Amino acid sequence: MNYTYLFDNAVRASREIALLSAETTARVLCSVAARIEEQVETLLAANADDLSRMDPSNPLYDRLLLSPERIAAIAADMRNVASLPSPVGETISETTRPNGLTIRKIRVPFGVVGVIYEARPNVTFDVFGLCFRSANACVLKGGSDARCTNEAAAALIRSTLAEEGITPDALTLLPSDREATAALLNATGSIDVLIPRGSSRLIAYVRENARVPMIETGAGICHTYFDIEGDVAKGAAIVFNAKTRRVSVCNALDSLVIHAGRLDDLATICAPLASKNVTIYADPAAFDRLQGNYPARLLQPADEESFGTEFLDYKMSVKTVANIDEAIAHVSRYSSRHSEAILTENPETAAYYTRRIDAACVYTNASTAFTDGAQFGFGAEIGISTQKLHARGPMALPELTTYKYVITGDGQTRP
Repeated sequence: MNYTYLFDNAVRASREIALLSAETTARVLCSVAARIEEQVETLLAANADDLSRMDPSNPLYDRLLLSPERIAAIAADMRNVASLPSPVGETISETTRPNGLTIRKIRVPFGVVGVIYEARPNVTFDVFGLCFRSANACVLKGGSDARCTNEAAAALIRSTLAEEGITPDALTLLPSDREATAALLNATGSIDVLIPRGSSRLIAYVRENARVPMIETGAGICHTYFDIEGDVAKGAAIVFNAKTRRVSVCNALDSLVIHAGRLDDLATICAPLASKNVTIYADPAAFDRLQGNYPARLLQPADEESFGTEFLDYKMSVKTVANIDEAIAHVSRYSSRHSEAILTENPETAAYYTRRIDAACVYTNASTAFTDGAQFGFGAEIGISTQKLHARGPMALPELTTYKYVITGDGQTRP
């Protein structure tokens, strides 16, 4: 396949998109949303083809699965993004120098955004919506597990663009093979930024092999620390929600860290997890308290691999600590710097923890499941950045722009 041709088309498309008004991009996104609702059966049929090749017991099956409700939510998210103000052209700052020069720092699109992702069919729609609203073209490379669904989604979007008189190359879907991955990772001069979404293995591969700039997203090894002054009722509800709401997503809880002084409450906190058959890997102190108070078939002694693992499954580790500083040290050692939480009724303790923990999102008395662009009011997200350069946390419209300086003078020359 001629990937250079595809990338060149994406570059040309990005230049056309940059000239569109915010009203036009909003109208087009609403048209895409309407088409999604019209083609529910087409999308479900394509998704069924993909699902037929995956074992339903695989935790990723839920991530791949589309339903009428999930498709309706995708369309709603598309309309939500359309309703948000485009960041393009926004003045970030403006100053006037003593010599009369006016210097404005304004938001501009990246140009062409590349995204490589695994079995997440909603990503095709989310990425397109956010990129188009921020005047970027996008080049997508999905995983083979979602090939049929992604192809149906891309065909829907490209046909809608054509009907609206806009180049379909605003979205390019690459084949789901390794050759396409290599081409994308090496597309210097065409891809302005590359964003991987998926497992820690995928992100590490992109980091080690990409020749284009990249933003790390996705891998979430998430902890919740139950403090000596934590509320048991809140703790049980939050731990249950963070662990079991959707185990296959990056904001799902992987490890409960508990103050040794609250071990007597551990069984109560963990009890709801048994209804979802969550396997707990407990350190010796936690194991001793859970033995006889949690189903034996779901209780295992922890080993070194139990910590620092993104389970993406109905599994969770438990670590006992003597104090908050030991909790901070443990979390800092194993965290992927995605989402971390503390459960405590002491505001000073919460402030100390949130100040010391290095993560994109740090919660007090709330579930890590809230780390999501829509939940933050961003409409949708292109990923959760776990790095510190350019963007951090849920990446939405502003994070899909860079900036340039526009300087206005009146004949000034430099001495």
